[in-house]
This record gives sequence, structure tokens and C-alpha cells, in this order.
Amino acid sequence: MLRRTRIRCSTNTVNNHDVHFMEHALDLARKGVGLASPNPTVGCVIVKDGAIVGDGFHRYAERDHAEIVALKQAGEKARGATLYVTLEPCNHTGRTGPCTEAIVAAGITRVVAAMEDPNPKTRGGGFTRLRCAGIEAETGVLEAEAQKLNEAFACWITTHKPFVTLKSALTLDGQLVIPQISGSKRRTWITSEESRAEVQRMRHASDALLTGIGTILADDPLLTDRSALPRRRRLLRVVLDTKLRLSHKSRIVESADDDLLVFTATSLKSVKARALRDAGVELISIKPRAGRVDLNAVLKELGKRQNLSVLLEAGPTLNGVALSAGAVNKLILFYAPKLAGDSRLPLVSQLDCAIPRFHIRSFQQFGPDLAIELIPRT
Repeated sequence: MLRRTRIRCSTNTVNNHDVHFMEHALDLARKGVGLASPNPTVGCVIVKDGAIVGDGFHRYAERDHAEIVALKQAGEKARGATLYVTLEPCNHTGRTGPCTEAIVAAGITRVVAAMEDPNPKTRGGGFTRLRCAGIEAETGVLEAEAQKLNEAFACWITTHKPFVTLKSALTLDGQLVIPQISGSKRRTWITSEESRAEVQRMRHASDALLTGIGTILADDPLLTDRSALPRRRRLLRVVLDTKLRLSHKSRIVESADDDLLVFTATSLKSVKARALRDAGVELISIKPRAGRVDLNAVLKELGKRQNLSVLLEAGPTLNGVALSAGAVNKLILFYAPKLAGDSRLPLVSQLDCAIPRFHIRSFQQFGPDLAIELIPRT
């Protein structure tokens, strides 16, 4: 789960000036959604005499961290300036050198970070290095916003498993579908175009989309990211299919392009398995648990593949399995002002645990629909 860090800034340090420039840094960081993973999304702003002299955000493919992008833009103007960054600067060598050394060399005199590095192995090290170099270092400005922006990275770096968001569209009476009008072949959407556009934004922000074979057989969906925003790597579409019932003629298979992963409990030597592999589907066999593909094993495998975030778009069976296993980090439920009547397809069909309890984190209206964001009580 996302670890909340304690604010270390005194009230006289957190001022409107700092908040203004940190808001800009957060806006920059959001531009990295879909482009930074498996690294965190980070934005940076360098300010001197009240004016921005350099700014930037991190793109994984371009290597440079946000601080380096901003420092290169600022050049000599960085000397004596304040650097605002949404995440504690790194003090270790990975794909790049430590940002702390670049900050020291540039002559920055003050660093304001929104949050600490969530990695327990490196947390606090950046601030320590900066302070040892005589640089004033503070954290906690707009911390909650920064933590929410990188909640998936924080989960992955501490648990080695992705952050799972269960998303669903529901009627007011809690049903996943609206009965079809007799004789009509046209799909009846529960939610509005505005809600569906938001779902595409959520897909864009996710590394993987997870569903069960029941959803594939019932709806024959594509489950793609149809937003117009750029992303560094394709949205990985993941299907749990215990008995390998997936058809090679399904739309999700026909559109496979190194972005479809199927977990099954059956042999991978069958004619069916070979046909799916020939169609571009990657298959992984996992020992079943309680007659189903082991969801915990699936999430561990996705974490190994550097998938920080998973969007769960499934039916009542898989929703129940995920909630029972405690695998859901967040729920986002879109309620439409409609009634389904006796459709008998609820959000969850069965829970094999005590009734989960949640906090309402926020709610927002999309067109006529109400989206509620919930997180589990700890």
C-alpha cells in the first residue's frame, strides 16, 4: 500500500510562492504519464529571482531525470536558484548518474521536494547529500498530490507487485449490464461518453489491463488504449483463462501485437495453445488455486515485468476473487443515473473473506454520471 510520509516543512516554510511553483512542477510531472514508467513521473522547476529559468519532466526513453532536463535548460542561471521537484532527487547511479551531484555542481542553493523517495533502500539519501553540501532541502509541499501521482510506483517499489485499480460502470441498482432491447443488436452503454473518455484516460495511465475470460466471451472487447495521448510502450492486455477457452477469432486475439498475455492452468502443448501462440498471444501456465488461476502469482509476474499499474476491468467473478485476495488498492466506480432491473449481474458475485471496508477518497461528475474513488481501510 502507499506509504504516507510525514510533512517536514514548518508552517513558515510552506508559502504561496512554494505552492505556486510546486503546482507547476506537478503539472509537468503529469505530462510524463504513459512516458515515464517503470520510473516514477517527476516534474521539476528552477526559479531565480521569482522567475522560472528552467523546467522539465522525465521521459524514460530519453533517460534524463526531470532535474537534469531543467538544469540543462537553466544553464548558468541555475546558480543561486531554488529547485522545485515533485520527488526527492536521487543519490544513486542507475541508468543515469545521481541528480544530487548535478544539483550541487550547478550551484543550486535550495531544493524543495513534494515527497520523499518511496524506495526504502534510498529514501532520505538525496536530502542528506544535499544538506551535507550546504544546500537547504525541504519536503512536504503538496505532498498528498505528489503521492497520489506516484502511488503505483510506490506500491511496486515496496511490494514488487503492481498497484491494482478496480474500475467498473454500474447502474444505480448496482448492475454491470442493462438488458438488451428485444430484437436490438446495438450495445447498450451504461455510462456516458464523458465517463468512457475518462476510462480511456485511466487506461492510458496504466501499464496493464486485466480481465477474465468471462468478460472476453460475453463482450468480445478490444480492451485497448484509445486515447490520443502518447505512450512509451503498449498497454499490456492480460486475460485470466483457466481452461484456455479464448478463441483465436476473438477481437482481442486478432488485434494482438506483442501486447496480449494469457495466464492459464492448462497445458501449453495443446493444439489450441499452439494456435494462440501462432496468432501472437503469449501464454503462461500457472498452477491453479481453488480451481482458478492464482491471481497473486499473476500479479507477481506482472511486477517482474515492470508493470507498475494494473487496471482491472472484469466481471463479478474476478472482481470477487481480487477483493477477497486483498489485491485491490483502489476502486473507481462510475454510477449512471439508470436502473437495470433484474439483470442479476452485480459488481461482485461472491466474497471468500470478511466484507471489505473502504474510505471514499473523492468523487467527480462525468456528464450525468458520478464516479466514486475508494481505497481500502487499513
